Amino acid sequence: MAIMRPLAVLRHDLPASLVVFLVAVPLSLGIALASGAPVAAGLVAAVVGGIVAGALGGSALQVSGPAAGLTVVMAETIQTFGWAVTCAITVAAGACQILLGLSRIARAALAISPAIVHGMLAGIGVTIVLGQLHVILGGKAQSSAVENVAELPGQIVAHHDSAAIVGLLAIALLLIWPKLPAAVRKVPGPLAAIAVATVVSVAFGMTLPRVELPGDLLDVHLVPQLPDGGWGGFALAVVTIALIASVESLLSAVAVDRMHTGPRARLDRELVGQGTANMISGALGGLPVTGVIVRSSTNVAAGAKSRVSAVLHGVWVLLFVVLLAGLIQSIPLAALAGLLVHVGAKLVNPGHLKTVLAHGDLPVYLLTLGGVVVFDLLTGVLAGIGLAVVLMLRRTVWSGIHVEREGDDWRVVVEGVLTFLSVPRLSKVLGTVPGGVRVRLELVVDYLDHAAFESLQTWQQAHERAGGTVEVDEVGHPWFGEGKAGRPTRSRTAASRAVPRWLAPWSAWQAAESVDIPAQQTRRGATEFHRRAAPLLRDTLSGLADGQRPRTLFITCGDSRIVPNLITTSGPGDLFTIRNIGNLVPPGQADASMNASIEYAVGVLGVSEIVVCGHSSCGAMAALADGPPPGPLSAWLRHAEPSAHRLGSATLDGAVPDREGDRLALHNVLQQLDHLREYPSVAVAESAGKLQLTGMYFHVGEAQVHLFDVGERTFRPAGAPVVVPGA
Repeated sequence: MAIMRPLAVLRHDLPASLVVFLVAVPLSLGIALASGAPVAAGLVAAVVGGIVAGALGGSALQVSGPAAGLTVVMAETIQTFGWAVTCAITVAAGACQILLGLSRIARAALAISPAIVHGMLAGIGVTIVLGQLHVILGGKAQSSAVENVAELPGQIVAHHDSAAIVGLLAIALLLIWPKLPAAVRKVPGPLAAIAVATVVSVAFGMTLPRVELPGDLLDVHLVPQLPDGGWGGFALAVVTIALIASVESLLSAVAVDRMHTGPRARLDRELVGQGTANMISGALGGLPVTGVIVRSSTNVAAGAKSRVSAVLHGVWVLLFVVLLAGLIQSIPLAALAGLLVHVGAKLVNPGHLKTVLAHGDLPVYLLTLGGVVVFDLLTGVLAGIGLAVVLMLRRTVWSGIHVEREGDDWRVVVEGVLTFLSVPRLSKVLGTVPGGVRVRLELVVDYLDHAAFESLQTWQQAHERAGGTVEVDEVGHPWFGEGKAGRPTRSRTAASRAVPRWLAPWSAWQAAESVDIPAQQTRRGATEFHRRAAPLLRDTLSGLADGQRPRTLFITCGDSRIVPNLITTSGPGDLFTIRNIGNLVPPGQADASMNASIEYAVGVLGVSEIVVCGHSSCGAMAALADGPPPGPLSAWLRHAEPSAHRLGSATLDGAVPDREGDRLALHNVLQQLDHLREYPSVAVAESAGKLQLTGMYFHVGEAQVHLFDVGERTFRPAGAPVVVPGA
């Protein structure tokens, strides 16, 4: 392994680092220009971000450096405090990041809504584009996005010199680069655009502003300075830069993890690495460092396998700056502005806009974007967080409350979470119910707080005093009933889990209130179906209106505890079901009804499977074991006598059941499968491989389905591996 590691570096990480280096240099210069910082500050940040964050961070393939996401806040900070104090702010922000990483709360940053992050990036992109368009058109960026918009018309109609030509050339190259042949695209687009624009400007002798660097980049005399006053603003800037840099780095690390199959990022360690890099970058006069998705995705695409690639890219940037500083000073500022316009425009991602719209978070996105553009980055993000919290509260405490008339009666339905915030609307809706009428109050609620309970109880008492009646129907946990009993449920976690209404027996939710039990239960059950289940099933049933194509013939007992569609997770149109006492298939086609049903299912419907399902505690099997009483039952159970005479033992996962009736039920399932094979249509279809016969046993008390394993000759729990004979 010690030999393979250097080979892997040479084979994968070294070439990848060169590709990332070629992308990083022009981007670092452009970001420094957009931030209003010394151009060298972008290169310092690229070197430190690559070497320090790459070596100490928790993401193996993330590449760090100056990022477009901080350009707006950095421009404001530099304008307010000056460059020396801004470097001190960067150092302090790095220290904050280290503390955040050591406190192990890195994952908390992921709680920020993606709509806020995307809105922030889009706002930054719009701000960058508005400012750098002025540079491309031969002017200077204004101090705010609003001023840039106001001055842009005049800038457009003004005289355009060679700067516009160079800037537009860089943009054009960036736009067409992805469409060129793959061999050409091996050269990164940003590098090609800056190189071509620079060559054109020099070849044609264009006089225009270019990059300015100190005479000796290695001779750094800058020492970060603390401010003379305004410590509140200083602290706010520190926290702002620390939070934005942390969030951008963490989100980038998570995104990079989705691009490769290597080790996952350790987010707390990543924050420590980023913080250390920022402290060093600020101390050396560099811009703040973050994980950058553009460079990181380039690193992954170039085949990097470890953090060595990120470290080497920083080394190449350092060597390039030291050895080729003169070449950098030939780059026109308009070319870098063109690169930034392209980068800024890509930050406004239509895909993100479509996603937040689909999730209902478009207002958060737009407010964050507008706040960043019109005011500043912190204001936009805080506004987005505030709106996201409001929307979250609204969705969390949402209550669907409506009332409808049913003949002379009234029905009030409350859904969702019913809290004090919904009491005004609840009172308004309840106030529309006339006095003296019969009211059915359906509470389909996940939570009911004290204020909502008091409101409902007060209204119920007042309505009943006025001669009306209120029938409370609680779907799920009995929040209201528990409150009236003096033992209110105080939290969702304390609420007992309830069986869904369409699965629970009548006795669980309505039988106690019935007067004429059979008719009342059936009527209320049908009404419940129309109210809740029918809307969900209407599309499915409409597709089955003209015919059925079930996949399975399901033969089972008439026992009320067996619900075929429930235990097989199937729905309308899936099962062609035959039910009788003891799930019997009379041998020799002795029963005309069974004969007709099987012939229709196999010959006409073309089912591909026949299931015979027995169950525990079967009354028919108990009667067969004890001797049935004379009469129709005795005559019918004669068809099951072969089951009682089967030899050997039938087992559940290798174990013989304790009760004789359950042992007989297992034998009975296997015997009925044998009887099925006496039916000509079944025998022909099975021999042709078009039909499969399956034995099933349902243990009622354990709610466990068992399937017969032919290879092991036992009934095994559903989901257990099945041994296929001859496999």
